[in-house]
Amino acid sequence: MPIETTASVVAQVPDGAELLAVPFDSTLSPEVELHLPVSDLLAHYEAKGEAGEIVEVPVARGGGVGRVLLYGVGDGSPRALRKAGAALARRAKGRDTLTVVAPDGDVAAFAEAALLAAYSFKIGNGGKKPVRALAFAGADAAQVRRAQVVAQAVALARDLANTPSSVKNPAWLAERAAEVGVPARIWDEEQLQADGFGGILAVGRGSASPPRLIQLSYTPAEPTDRHVVLVGKGITFDSGGLSLKPNENMKTQKTDMAGGAVVIAVLGALAELGAPVRVTGLIASAENMPSGTAQRPSDVIKHYGGRTVEVLNTDAEGRLVLADALAYADAVLDPDEVVDIATLTGAITVALGRNVGAVYASDDVLAKRLLDAGQVSDDRLWRMPLIEDYTPALESSIADLANVEAGSRFGAGSITAALFLREFAGRRPWAHLDIAGVGRSTVDEGTLTKGATGFGVRLLLEWLTRA
Repeated sequence: MPIETTASVVAQVPDGAELLAVPFDSTLSPEVELHLPVSDLLAHYEAKGEAGEIVEVPVARGGGVGRVLLYGVGDGSPRALRKAGAALARRAKGRDTLTVVAPDGDVAAFAEAALLAAYSFKIGNGGKKPVRALAFAGADAAQVRRAQVVAQAVALARDLANTPSSVKNPAWLAERAAEVGVPARIWDEEQLQADGFGGILAVGRGSASPPRLIQLSYTPAEPTDRHVVLVGKGITFDSGGLSLKPNENMKTQKTDMAGGAVVIAVLGALAELGAPVRVTGLIASAENMPSGTAQRPSDVIKHYGGRTVEVLNTDAEGRLVLADALAYADAVLDPDEVVDIATLTGAITVALGRNVGAVYASDDVLAKRLLDAGQVSDDRLWRMPLIEDYTPALESSIADLANVEAGSRFGAGSITAALFLREFAGRRPWAHLDIAGVGRSTVDEGTLTKGATGFGVRLLLEWLTRA
């Protein structure tokens, strides 16, 4: 279900614009007449021009009554403009069109936020629909175009994650990935078995829907030596397996493939944004279900490359599928940098809440670039430590590693999960993005809609296209 909002750029306000939005300090177009001077209106409403503040004014138009939205942009920073753009799109809910006189400053951030705030995912026809079309008057066309491409990519990631698991399984996800316009390679269960992807196979054993490994490849028009691999967790539903989750915890688990959705969406947008780096995306996809064929706590599995892991908790399955993909990337693809992204641990939500994602990294330069891209894109990250003293948590008495700590000596579930993944990434620069807290939203607010957020799309596109 694609985003219902499209953006265009117009040089001036079109006649008969259904709903017109103008910054507080902008000059109104000649065809718009207010019944009072703008300064008097703002004084009457005690408007201060803060970001997200809107004053709605009725105007005479074509024998009827139209509406002008006077909006504030605060200090004009990208963050303030995002807040203003999102507020306008939400105010226009139920309208067919909104024409916006663009503010000064970062129009891309402003337009992107407006588009994201207009996102909806609805099965059925009930409820008030978002504004259907946005037009930006007087805006730089290239900035609006970038905003549209990025917003559409975020919307795709949200759509994929919001799709119910009654529709979505690993084969379905592979089909959607193959539609984004870059070369794709798909491993089915027989090919996974032949090539030794034991982690992906083990997680998918309990489901009637077999697992898949998806590889997407983007090559820029100009030759480049830099090669980045993105790895996404693609668990299309996570019941916990035999280590069954409580019912309340299962209700959001259709979005447990949010990391994989981000990788798919990013690969689909790179060409339109002219990314100068070669990128390979790997999405390790399975459905984690309990059944007579499901893996058991205490099973030992052999990952791609031969490393063995004792499975102490089948609900720590994301790291098992990611381990296969990371080991394959290291052994076969030989990237300069590798970044994985996953809704991996509830522990990170306790640490950072629902507004900031975590980054663990083996390389300071890579970590800084991702942190900087997060600040610019508004997909904000906080660097978390890889504490070497916690590595004994991964010890197994019968295998090379355990997938979780056997006791509670160390705790730190998000850190030990990252340490586990590092074991499979090789010695190259690697980063792990734990988006369990930020991958889903419980509110309709700002640029977010209840459900999947698409967190990571803007961050990775900023990093890969501006570096």
